[in-house]
Amino acid sequence: MTADGEQPVELTERIAQAVAGVPGVAFLRPGLAGLLRSSVAARVTGHRVNPEESRAKSAVRVGQGSAPGTLAIEVSVVLRRGHRAVDVTREIRAAVRRTVPAEAENRPPARVTITITGLV
Repeated sequence: MTADGEQPVELTERIAQAVAGVPGVAFLRPGLAGLLRSSVAARVTGHRVNPEESRAKSAVRVGQGSAPGTLAIEVSVVLRRGHRAVDVTREIRAAVRRTVPAEAENRPPARVTITITGLV
């Protein structure tokens, strides 16, 4: 649970939506664990797994920050060619910070780490 009581899964989905809307972001990039998780889930449950939903969940990770009550957020994305990576990562960081609930005045903001895994 986050500092304001929000469930991490809900926050992860909101962050993924915000990041996907940033100009220059081609798509969220899942890790190997996310790809395997979606294929195993499909076999075990027999339900078709939405690849976009699976990708979003594994491309955004929200965890406990180093200071009590803070968050550490990791985002993995693939960018579109023709966009400067530094500008896109700044916009991603701003979108994440707008999405994350406001922290108390005496707490540091969430730490946001952005990994660019490719260009298309």
